[in-house]
Amino acid sequence: MSGGPREHPEPAAPAAAPELWTPQTLLQWSETYFSGKGIATARIDAERLLSHALGCSRLKLYLHFDRPLTAAELAGYRDLVRRRAGRIPVPYLTGEVGFWNLTLKIRPGCLIPRPDTETLVEAVLDAAADLREGNESSAAGLTVAEWGTGSGAIPLAVLSESRNLRWIATEPSPTAIEVAAENRALHAALLEERGHRLELIRAAGLAPFGEGFRPQLVVSNPPYIPTAIVDTLEPEVARYEPRLALDGGADGLESHRALAGAAAGLLPVGGRLLVEIGYDQAEAVRELLSAQPGLQFREIRNDLAGRPRVAIAERG
Repeated sequence: MSGGPREHPEPAAPAAAPELWTPQTLLQWSETYFSGKGIATARIDAERLLSHALGCSRLKLYLHFDRPLTAAELAGYRDLVRRRAGRIPVPYLTGEVGFWNLTLKIRPGCLIPRPDTETLVEAVLDAAADLREGNESSAAGLTVAEWGTGSGAIPLAVLSESRNLRWIATEPSPTAIEVAAENRALHAALLEERGHRLELIRAAGLAPFGEGFRPQLVVSNPPYIPTAIVDTLEPEVARYEPRLALDGGADGLESHRALAGAAAGLLPVGGRLLVEIGYDQAEAVRELLSAQPGLQFREIRNDLAGRPRVAIAERG
């Protein structure tokens, strides 16, 4: 898979000005330094990296604002600052990311889940509730197939809010499926408590599922950025995140076409396909899903910023 970190020189941190480094002076210095490097989230990034370096919460930084750092703590933090100035994403530096109500493990080679994708989580929860409503026999047997699970963020978020689901996810990246397995283990108690099964398969698409497999839901956050656009994205994405999880082909919809055909062959009548889309792809995806034999377009869901984010179709 392509998409590993690109080699490039990392800038050196500026010389220390204060004689005594405390959380207060470090955050002030780091915010200015990051802003000068074009990082829009300078203050938040400084807080997250310093709390990681000190092994404490961001709140605790402010409760001990004037505590001097040891030489070892300062050296560890300065290393993180240098790497962040090279535009390495913060989650890759800390090894974790927050998504929905969960903390997940993450590392280079695995796509970092975005808040926008929480719209897909909400749509899946609503669709599962709709399918179960008035049909108690499906309560213990609702099955979800996911195309490309990445870190496992989507299934774990959905499973944290529901009960008795069997979720089967494919993922072609060896790194990403390892991360998904680590996150499944991290939240094993949650899955057991709620009666879930989360199965991970290293494979591309939905090809591993045989003819007798009939999931009620097919879910995906596929790559949807047009090939020509990927390298123009912010450095954190273009340099460090896996292209396999970003590049959606010439028009960004290569995976959506494959998904539509696969879902039409897998879903039973009334089953639903839910797929994340780019903010400017709503009309193209609507036409694509409407033209797929066996599928009926249902709706487009907007994210919290009011932009189209999830397309939903139903097996007719």
